[in-house]
Order: sequence, then structure tokens, then C-alpha cells
Amino acid sequence: MAGKRKLGRRTDHRNAMLRNLVGSLLENGRIETTVTRAKETQKMAEKMITLGKKNTLHTRRQAASYLYKPEVVQKLFSEIAPEYENRNGGYTRVLKLGPRRGDGAELAILELV
Repeated sequence: MAGKRKLGRRTDHRNAMLRNLVGSLLENGRIETTVTRAKETQKMAEKMITLGKKNTLHTRRQAASYLYKPEVVQKLFSEIAPEYENRNGGYTRVLKLGPRRGDGAELAILELV
């Protein structure tokens, strides 16, 4: 389900990392990560919120198969998705922070709008 960036990981590790990042974003509302990871996470988070807006049994099961925590799925359908009912995309934003001190990687904040 992920995009084209490989992020220097094997496929299984990359998919697990993105699933964790999307779950953390939906659980906390904002996360701090690198710019490339934020852009990939943004794609999947927007797809999850779009599933939440449809709110059928099928979309609940699709979201539950992607997200690890059932309480995050519940929060997605009961709290997050209804906030974006009248919005056609653009549920998240990436704010660039600057280079990380240790290795110089560009950091960003990914947050729900």
C-alpha cells in the first residue's frame, strides 16, 4: 500500500514502520520524523482518514487490517473522521524543522490539520 520510496529498508520493515507511524499520528495528532518518512506517512494517513469518512463495515475492516491497535481504529472512526466530513483531502501537513543534530537528516513535524 505504500508509495515508491524505499526509505533504506526491506519491504516488510518499511511497511511495518509506516503502519506504526500512521498509528502514532492518528493516536497523538502529531509526530516528529524525517521529511521523507513524513511524506510517505502522509499518503497512508490521508487514505485511512478517507476510509474513516465512509464509515461502513468494509472500511472499518480495511482500516483494522492496516492499523495495529483497535483503539486507534475506534478513534479514527468516532473522533477524527467526523471532523473532516466537509473536507476533500488535505487532512495532514508537513512542517520542516531543519537538520537533525546527530546525522544532519532533515526533520519535520507531521500533524493533523
